[in-house]
Amino acid sequence: MEYNKLVRDKIPEIIKKDNKESVIHIAGKQEYFKALIQKLNEEVKEFIENPSQEEMADILEVIDAICEFEEFKRDEINKIKNKKKEERGGFGKRIILDETK
Repeated sequence: MEYNKLVRDKIPEIIKKDNKESVIHIAGKQEYFKALIQKLNEEVKEFIENPSQEEMADILEVIDAICEFEEFKRDEINKIKNKKKEERGGFGKRIILDETK
């Protein structure tokens, strides 16, 4: 079966323990970033189909990998997030904008 997708680091070991063989390669920078974006999309779709803490954890794992790859600092991201929340609000009030006139 062909996959051609980014998998967690221990998946080849798990496949081997199941007495199966895996064919893998290590992605270069460009391929890795593209695969991370595809994985994020995949995990978000899975969350939409099954909103759960497990699916949210998968999304956060991919986000962590993207942050590490891009050398984004979580504290800086949180500062930006908090500034936006202070200036524009969060989503806690459940406001749906129907239209503007």
